[in-house]
Amino acid sequence: MSDAKGDARTGEARTGEVRSESWIEAGLEEIARSGVEGVRVEVLAKNLGVTKGGFYRRFRDRAALLEAMLQHWSEGRIAAIEKQTSLDGATARERLKALIALYSERMNTEGMAVELAIRQWARSDEIAANAVASVDAARLKNVGHLYRATGLVAEEADAQAFLFYCFVFGQSLLFLERGPRKRAQLVAKSAETLLRGV
Repeated sequence: MSDAKGDARTGEARTGEVRSESWIEAGLEEIARSGVEGVRVEVLAKNLGVTKGGFYRRFRDRAALLEAMLQHWSEGRIAAIEKQTSLDGATARERLKALIALYSERMNTEGMAVELAIRQWARSDEIAANAVASVDAARLKNVGHLYRATGLVAEEADAQAFLFYCFVFGQSLLFLERGPRKRAQLVAKSAETLLRGV
């Protein structure tokens, strides 16, 4: 948790009033640690240093919190990919290369833990599955647009976007029997393959 979040939560805990956003953030932190089953009002209240009563002034029940968490996560992921794929003076190839670097050079372990937990939840919950599907659709659409901007026809661009995300997420899950330097070389070579011909 960042210092700013921690300071805000400390102040909220002192007053006994915790904003809805803080409950959502605490829920996302907990889902990353222990899955959707671990997101319980008692646990979050304890983590926030408040009583359960404040929760019910913000949410009608746990299901409402879970829905708010999914909305917050999906809107955040969609906004991020739209920003990350905006050309803003760069070429489509430069933007694709920057995206590969963003997702492969530094690991956002907390973000990946949330992503994996939500995807696991989506396997057994239709609302979570719809949220994940909307995020995946936005990711594939925006990266597909970048590939189209390089001159690829729609079908080929969509296939490249699919491979791009298979690589981005797949490489983050692999435990390679190589040191960081060898791994970086492998990622760089894979990125060249994804950008070949564009």
